[in-house]
Amino acid sequence: MPADLADADAIVGVIARHRERFGRLDVLVNNAGVGIGAAATDHQAKHVDLQLAVNVRAIVLLYREAIEMLRTAGAEHGNALVVNLASLAGKSPQPWLSVYSATKAAVVAYTAAMNKELNADGVKSVALCPGFVDTDMSEFVKGTIPAEEMLTTGDIAEALRFLLRLSRHCVVPEIVFQRPGEAI
Repeated sequence: MPADLADADAIVGVIARHRERFGRLDVLVNNAGVGIGAAATDHQAKHVDLQLAVNVRAIVLLYREAIEMLRTAGAEHGNALVVNLASLAGKSPQPWLSVYSATKAAVVAYTAAMNKELNADGVKSVALCPGFVDTDMSEFVKGTIPAEEMLTTGDIAEALRFLLRLSRHCVVPEIVFQRPGEAI
């Protein structure tokens, strides 16, 4: 279901529709993200607000709306999972991407807090922190880092498969993905 995740009502609608259609939720992947680069002197309020709304607020609201179904799954099998796409920029903030970096650091922190709040209910959360992945979102840097040297979407998908195979007794709070030789 397409939705504008900057719109709180749309988030409520997405989860309500999922509940009506499937009745349960074992895995939630929060993958929406917006990155708008600018120098500190050039930040536009609408761009700051959009990044905060999509990158942070949407995740908070998605948890709020989905928590009942996640807890039900967690009570059933102890292994409900929420995957939050953060970024390497959230671990190693960058100039020009300062707002984006701050939002992704917030995702990492929120994920850690949700583990403390929800692990006893069988709900685990993980923040995935990739560097540049060869997607449309990284077009702006492909003049500096060739696409063939970037992480692939397959790298991220493989991490999700790994997380889904773990026992209920294993929590992985975050995974950092970086290119060889790239330092955090």
